[in-house]
Amino acid sequence: MATRWGICSAGKISHDFTVALKTLPPEDHQVVAVAARKLEDAQEFAKKHSIPQAYGSYEELARDSDIDVVYIGVIHPYHLKTCLLFMNAKKNVLCEKPLAMNAKEAKEILASAKNNDVFFMEAVWTRFFPASVEVRRLLAQREVGEVKMVRAEFCVPVLHIPRSTQKELGAGAMLDIGVYCLQFICMVFNGEKPECIQAMGVCLETGVDETVVVTLKFSRNRMAVFTASAGMQMANDAIIVGTKGSIRIPEHMWCPTSLVVNGKETQYPVPEPYLPLNFLNSTGMRYEAEEVRQCLLKGLKESAVMSHADSLLLAEVEDEIRRQVGVTYSQDCQ
Repeated sequence: MATRWGICSAGKISHDFTVALKTLPPEDHQVVAVAARKLEDAQEFAKKHSIPQAYGSYEELARDSDIDVVYIGVIHPYHLKTCLLFMNAKKNVLCEKPLAMNAKEAKEILASAKNNDVFFMEAVWTRFFPASVEVRRLLAQREVGEVKMVRAEFCVPVLHIPRSTQKELGAGAMLDIGVYCLQFICMVFNGEKPECIQAMGVCLETGVDETVVVTLKFSRNRMAVFTASAGMQMANDAIIVGTKGSIRIPEHMWCPTSLVVNGKETQYPVPEPYLPLNFLNSTGMRYEAEEVRQCLLKGLKESAVMSHADSLLLAEVEDEIRRQVGVTYSQDCQ
């Protein structure tokens, strides 16, 4: 039986996710419905992607009994409300990153998944790329010895986009793109909580962070540093340095298609899309979708690769970074 997907929101990321699903066998994955806040938007999306059902409200999608799992592509200030809507309707959920505006919201989402006995995963797509799978294998086999240092950066000039500057839209470099660097570091250190977090940043007049530079110290004197910025372009690579060598992810560390291990490069290409994409290498979202299917087939409620504990750790560290940089959202005061 194919895993039957419902798509929540008809925005750019939902378009790319649906295109990514079409790179997988139709006997494994089918999109059966899409919902938007305006019926016309859902109908247009459904026509473009040959989806049989279109809804003009998320509530209608939640009531659809033909859906196995819902992909939530709304912006993160709405993740809490939307996740709760679907999980209270006993729907399995894959929700875009960042999971929530803060750790309090993240805890509420994760508690709802447990209370409703549904599968839930934060869509940190990077973790499921073949290149990322290989990174975890190399680390598990200690191919570069003990990790001493991790560096990552994600810096792109996107201040012309309202979602990158307006606080009510959840803007801020840390939550929007810094999460990719942070999740990479947390993956390398196997979900360990950092002993020390030091963050500095530059904020916009709107009160959100344009740039953050964060240093993390882990047990046994292991270090990590990352830079995230919505105001400039950098190399956007990542490197893991160990006692016996290094693993480098060339540019686009958030959607990796190559690895350089001790100087030797290997390519991990993603499939070609059947429609133009909004974001780089978006067909790579197929890997997280397949992870969801495999978890559902096994009756699991979370993924070992991106667990509930992983999501909570990200949210808690993000909170502390924002606290040090001086970024507060209305959700922090509730």
